[in-house]
Amino acid sequence: MIKTCQLSPSSFRFCLPPSSPVSMATGRRQRLRSCHGSETCTLHHAPSGMEDQDKKENEEYIGGIKGGMRPSMKLVIMGIINKKPKSIEVTLSTKPQKEEEEGDVGLQMKVSFVDKAVQRNARLAGKWGPCENTISFFPFAPGESFKMEIVCEHQQFRILVDGQPLCGFTHRVSPLSSLTALRVFGDLQLTKVA
Repeated sequence: MIKTCQLSPSSFRFCLPPSSPVSMATGRRQRLRSCHGSETCTLHHAPSGMEDQDKKENEEYIGGIKGGMRPSMKLVIMGIINKKPKSIEVTLSTKPQKEEEEGDVGLQMKVSFVDKAVQRNARLAGKWGPCENTISFFPFAPGESFKMEIVCEHQQFRILVDGQPLCGFTHRVSPLSSLTALRVFGDLQLTKVA
Protein backbone atom coordinates (compact mmCIF):
# COMPACT_ATOMS: atom_id res chain seq x y z
CA MET A 1 0.00 0.00 0.00
CA ILE A 2 1.40 3.38 -0.99
CA LYS A 3 1.02 6.11 1.60
CA THR A 4 1.06 9.84 1.01
CA CYS A 5 4.30 11.32 -0.20
CA GLN A 6 6.88 13.11 1.90
CA LEU A 7 7.50 16.69 0.97
CA SER A 8 10.82 18.42 1.37
CA PRO A 9 11.13 20.82 4.33
CA SER A 10 10.51 23.71 1.97
CA SER A 11 7.54 23.81 -0.34
CA PHE A 12 7.56 21.65 -3.45
CA ARG A 13 7.08 23.30 -6.82
CA PHE A 14 5.25 21.67 -9.70
CA CYS A 15 5.50 23.97 -12.71
CA LEU A 16 2.15 23.54 -14.38
CA PRO A 17 1.05 26.28 -16.76
CA PRO A 18 -2.70 26.93 -16.60
CA SER A 19 -3.00 25.51 -20.13
CA SER A 20 -1.24 22.26 -19.14
CA PRO A 21 -3.20 19.08 -19.94
CA VAL A 22 -2.14 17.58 -16.60
CA SER A 23 -4.05 18.62 -13.51
CA MET A 24 -2.81 18.10 -9.96
CA ALA A 25 -4.13 15.47 -7.55
CA THR A 26 -2.29 14.68 -4.35
CA GLY A 27 -2.49 12.59 -1.21
CA ARG A 28 -5.09 13.20 1.43
CA ARG A 29 -2.67 14.90 3.85
CA GLN A 30 -1.61 17.66 1.47
CA ARG A 31 -3.29 20.63 -0.06
CA LEU A 32 -2.69 22.60 -3.23
CA ARG A 33 -2.71 26.37 -3.03
CA SER A 34 -4.58 27.79 -5.99
CA CYS A 35 -2.53 29.31 -8.77
CA HIS A 36 -4.71 32.36 -9.47
CA GLY A 37 -3.46 32.56 -13.05
CA SER A 38 0.24 32.21 -12.24
CA GLU A 39 2.33 29.60 -14.00
CA THR A 40 3.57 27.86 -10.84
CA CYS A 41 1.48 26.11 -8.22
CA THR A 42 3.02 25.47 -4.83
CA LEU A 43 2.28 22.36 -2.83
CA HIS A 44 2.50 22.90 0.94
CA HIS A 45 2.47 20.61 3.97
CA ALA A 46 -0.97 20.03 5.40
CA PRO A 47 -1.59 22.22 8.43
CA SER A 48 -2.36 19.21 10.65
CA GLY A 49 1.18 17.84 10.19
CA MET A 50 2.19 14.38 9.03
CA GLU A 51 2.61 11.40 11.30
CA ASP A 52 6.06 9.83 11.48
CA GLN A 53 4.79 6.68 9.78
CA ASP A 54 3.73 8.73 6.76
CA LYS A 55 7.17 10.27 6.34
CA LYS A 56 9.23 8.44 3.76
CA GLU A 57 11.55 9.02 0.85
CA ASN A 58 9.11 8.01 -1.87
CA GLU A 59 6.92 10.39 -3.82
CA GLU A 60 3.57 9.75 -5.45
CA TYR A 61 1.85 11.92 -8.02
CA ILE A 62 -1.59 11.15 -9.46
CA GLY A 63 -3.02 13.57 -12.00
CA GLY A 64 -5.65 13.80 -14.68
CA ILE A 65 -4.90 14.40 -18.35
CA LYS A 66 -7.54 16.76 -19.72
CA GLY A 67 -9.01 15.29 -22.89
CA GLY A 68 -6.79 12.21 -22.66
CA MET A 69 -3.63 11.44 -24.63
CA ARG A 70 -3.36 12.32 -28.30
CA PRO A 71 -0.65 12.37 -30.97
CA SER A 72 1.83 15.26 -30.61
CA MET A 73 1.16 15.52 -26.84
CA LYS A 74 4.18 15.47 -24.55
CA LEU A 75 4.29 14.78 -20.80
CA VAL A 76 7.33 15.98 -18.84
CA ILE A 77 8.42 14.46 -15.52
CA MET A 78 11.40 15.94 -13.69
CA GLY A 79 12.86 14.85 -10.40
CA ILE A 80 15.80 13.72 -8.34
CA ILE A 81 16.50 10.03 -7.77
CA ASN A 82 16.89 9.02 -4.11
CA LYS A 83 20.38 8.04 -2.95
CA LYS A 84 19.44 4.34 -2.47
CA PRO A 85 16.75 3.71 -5.08
CA LYS A 86 15.07 0.43 -5.88
CA SER A 87 12.48 1.46 -8.48
CA ILE A 88 10.40 4.17 -10.13
CA GLU A 89 7.10 3.63 -11.91
CA VAL A 90 5.21 5.77 -14.42
CA THR A 91 1.71 4.71 -15.48
CA LEU A 92 -0.70 6.13 -18.08
CA SER A 93 -4.15 4.67 -17.50
CA THR A 94 -7.85 5.11 -18.11
CA LYS A 95 -8.40 6.46 -14.58
CA PRO A 96 -6.34 7.33 -11.49
CA GLN A 97 -5.86 4.03 -9.72
CA LYS A 98 -3.71 1.87 -7.52
CA GLU A 99 -2.12 -1.15 -9.18
CA GLU A 100 -4.49 -3.65 -7.57
CA GLU A 101 -7.54 -2.02 -9.19
CA GLU A 102 -8.64 -3.23 -12.60
CA GLY A 103 -8.65 -0.91 -15.60
CA ASP A 104 -6.80 -0.37 -18.83
CA VAL A 105 -3.18 0.79 -18.67
CA GLY A 106 -1.76 2.20 -21.90
CA LEU A 107 1.80 2.40 -20.61
CA GLN A 108 3.36 1.10 -17.42
CA MET A 109 7.04 1.88 -17.24
CA LYS A 110 9.01 0.34 -14.34
CA VAL A 111 12.58 1.48 -13.79
CA SER A 112 14.57 -1.09 -11.77
CA PHE A 113 17.84 0.14 -10.29
CA VAL A 114 18.73 -3.37 -9.11
CA ASP A 115 18.52 -4.81 -12.65
CA LYS A 116 19.40 -1.56 -14.50
CA ALA A 117 16.29 -2.18 -16.59
CA VAL A 118 13.26 -0.28 -17.87
CA GLN A 119 10.23 -2.57 -18.39
CA ARG A 120 7.23 -1.42 -20.41
CA ASN A 121 3.84 -3.08 -20.56
CA ALA A 122 0.10 -2.48 -21.01
CA ARG A 123 -3.03 -4.00 -19.47
CA LEU A 124 -6.19 -4.54 -21.53
CA ALA A 125 -9.42 -5.91 -20.04
CA GLY A 126 -7.54 -6.85 -16.86
CA LYS A 127 -4.79 -8.82 -18.63
CA TRP A 128 -1.15 -7.77 -18.93
CA GLY A 129 0.52 -8.17 -22.30
CA PRO A 130 4.11 -9.13 -23.06
CA CYS A 131 6.81 -7.02 -21.38
CA GLU A 132 9.29 -5.01 -23.43
CA ASN A 133 12.75 -4.53 -21.91
CA THR A 134 15.06 -3.29 -24.67
CA ILE A 135 16.70 0.06 -23.93
CA SER A 136 19.58 1.88 -25.59
CA PHE A 137 21.19 2.83 -22.24
CA PHE A 138 20.32 3.13 -18.53
CA PRO A 139 20.13 6.89 -17.87
CA PHE A 140 19.23 7.01 -14.17
CA ALA A 141 21.76 7.40 -11.34
CA PRO A 142 21.23 7.56 -7.57
CA GLY A 143 21.15 11.12 -6.22
CA GLU A 144 21.00 12.64 -9.71
CA SER A 145 18.30 14.74 -11.37
CA PHE A 146 16.52 13.69 -14.56
CA LYS A 147 14.05 14.96 -17.12
CA MET A 148 11.78 12.33 -18.68
CA GLU A 149 9.63 13.14 -21.69
CA ILE A 150 6.85 10.86 -22.88
CA VAL A 151 5.98 11.88 -26.43
CA CYS A 152 2.74 10.49 -27.84
CA GLU A 153 3.15 9.74 -31.54
CA HIS A 154 0.58 8.18 -33.89
CA GLN A 155 1.93 4.62 -33.50
CA GLN A 156 3.85 4.70 -30.21
CA PHE A 157 4.96 6.47 -27.07
CA ARG A 158 8.55 7.67 -27.45
CA ILE A 159 10.42 8.05 -24.14
CA LEU A 160 13.38 10.40 -23.81
CA VAL A 161 15.54 10.97 -20.73
CA ASP A 162 17.64 14.12 -20.50
CA GLY A 163 16.97 14.74 -24.19
CA GLN A 164 18.26 11.33 -25.32
CA PRO A 165 15.96 8.69 -26.87
CA LEU A 166 15.58 5.79 -24.42
CA CYS A 167 12.89 3.56 -25.93
CA GLY A 168 9.52 3.37 -27.60
CA PHE A 169 6.31 1.52 -26.79
CA THR A 170 3.73 0.71 -29.47
CA HIS A 171 0.18 1.73 -28.54
CA ARG A 172 -1.97 -1.17 -27.31
CA VAL A 173 -4.91 0.80 -25.88
CA SER A 174 -7.38 2.43 -28.23
CA PRO A 175 -8.56 5.15 -28.35
CA LEU A 176 -5.63 7.09 -26.94
CA SER A 177 -8.04 9.67 -25.54
CA SER A 178 -9.19 7.07 -23.00
CA LEU A 179 -5.81 7.43 -21.25
CA THR A 180 -6.75 10.21 -18.84
CA ALA A 181 -4.56 9.55 -15.78
CA LEU A 182 -0.86 9.83 -14.99
CA ARG A 183 0.67 8.22 -11.91
CA VAL A 184 4.33 8.58 -10.93
CA PHE A 185 5.77 6.99 -7.79
CA GLY A 186 8.85 5.37 -6.35
CA ASP A 187 12.28 6.29 -5.03
CA LEU A 188 12.41 9.87 -6.24
CA GLN A 189 11.59 13.46 -5.35
CA LEU A 190 9.46 15.09 -8.04
CA THR A 191 10.28 18.64 -9.06
CA LYS A 192 8.04 19.11 -12.13
CA VAL A 193 5.14 17.35 -13.83
CA ALA A 194 3.65 19.01 -16.90
